[in-house]
Amino acid sequence: MQQEDMNKYAIIIGAGPAGLTAAYEFLTKTDIVPIVLEKTDKIGGISRTEVYKGNRIDIGGHRFFSKSDTVMDWWRNILPVQGFPSKDEIANTKKNNKSKFKKGGPDPEKEDLVMLIRSRLSRIFFLRKFFDYPIAINWETLSSLGFKKIIKIGWTYLQIRFFPIKNIQNLEQFFISRFGKELYETFFKDYTEKVWGVPCSQIDANWGSQRIKKLSISRTIIHFVKSLFTSNQSIDQKKLDTSLIEQFMYPKLGPGQMWETVAKLVKEKGGQVIINAEVIGIQLTDGLINSVSYKDISSNKDTTVKGSYFFSSMPVKHLIRSMSSTVVPNNVKRVSEGLVYRDFITVGLLLKNLKIGDRENLIKDNWIYIQEKEVKVGRLQIFNNWSPYLVAQPDNVWIGLEYFSNVGDELWRMEDAKFIEFAIDELVSIDIIQRDAVLDSTIIKMPKAYPAYFGTYNEFDKIRDFTDKIENLFLIGRNGMHKYNNQDHSMMTAITAVNNIKNNIKSKANIWDINLEKEYHEEK
Repeated sequence: MQQEDMNKYAIIIGAGPAGLTAAYEFLTKTDIVPIVLEKTDKIGGISRTEVYKGNRIDIGGHRFFSKSDTVMDWWRNILPVQGFPSKDEIANTKKNNKSKFKKGGPDPEKEDLVMLIRSRLSRIFFLRKFFDYPIAINWETLSSLGFKKIIKIGWTYLQIRFFPIKNIQNLEQFFISRFGKELYETFFKDYTEKVWGVPCSQIDANWGSQRIKKLSISRTIIHFVKSLFTSNQSIDQKKLDTSLIEQFMYPKLGPGQMWETVAKLVKEKGGQVIINAEVIGIQLTDGLINSVSYKDISSNKDTTVKGSYFFSSMPVKHLIRSMSSTVVPNNVKRVSEGLVYRDFITVGLLLKNLKIGDRENLIKDNWIYIQEKEVKVGRLQIFNNWSPYLVAQPDNVWIGLEYFSNVGDELWRMEDAKFIEFAIDELVSIDIIQRDAVLDSTIIKMPKAYPAYFGTYNEFDKIRDFTDKIENLFLIGRNGMHKYNNQDHSMMTAITAVNNIKNNIKSKANIWDINLEKEYHEEK
């Protein structure tokens, strides 16, 4: 690869939302040429879309919604909002909200480059019943839980209001301080421990602060009362907490369509996106990075690229390992090696129908949180409800079972065919499907999906202090910053970093400050 003027190149590690956003921003706002290095042969990171026999899988579920006008406009600039009804909306004209369609927008029945507007519904499946998510304090919830449980919830909530925890140290204390012990143990404890594989008492309270800062019993009651009299039809939904939004944008062909489109635009505008490029070395001279070496996984050939700016959205542990051990202080290496990640497994099942809900009509949930203790499955996505175009045959039901795992543990090591049978058995055992309804299946494993807030996380400032001093290195995105961001926050870290370079701002504090308002947002 020939590079004539190093000052015009930015090397970006990772082709997920953060990395591709940075590349696009460079090309549209500066004269700097981005070179994106992606280890896998997939575009989009965890926001990619897998395809199995024409059926599309959204790994983790991605609602395209943000409190940031910058991000909302960015998305709509890439994929315009629908101007006509989608396939399922045509079939259900009585519930078709024509006011949401964008005048002059594309027709999803005729065009692929289109952003759909979808209704939001998430529920908890517990005691073989459905509960609203986030928990709604309404008559349906109260009647389903029973009188004794409600009394316990109310009593422990009053206790924590009158005798609050003064020094919140861990996630368990955070939850109890918000909801009381009984509600925490009923709806938060078991699911959270499924996700992370450790007790809530071992997880840093910062995770709760980042994910559910504004969620509380009082807010859910207020929202319930307001919803009886009003309905927010605007996609911007500025007056709603993120957890309570009623609709969201979604690419017709899944989240990966957004990032595949951006990658195509980056290349059309003169940037490079190199797949199968595993970073194996990062070279520093006089406190600055001057080049990155990568191995082409398909040819096993090593290549070195030079530049003036370096963006990393790769896991921090791998970033530090890629640097020469002589330039990384021992305490930074120790903290880096102690960082923990949670891995993710999705089982896709193609079904004739679901056992739960109305047998004639598919339930409307985007995803369902499985709270039942006797099974390991954590969430269930119904892809039909994200976009009807994710399903090859619309008469079928296409679902994704989500499991949280660690590379090397029992679930991760299980043979694919055996794991699929295990997943089917779990859904049958809790009466969500019938075994003879299964038509086909597949499995996808995603390592390092979630950066964990335990291990050496409470010493992460040592890593930040070290990397911030490397003036031309910018950490962005979820894994790049070891920060449980959604894709809109990851994008904002990239946008802010590029703006800093453009405006000659040396401090990186404004990049790290993104999402410090810690508005609650659902897992993506």
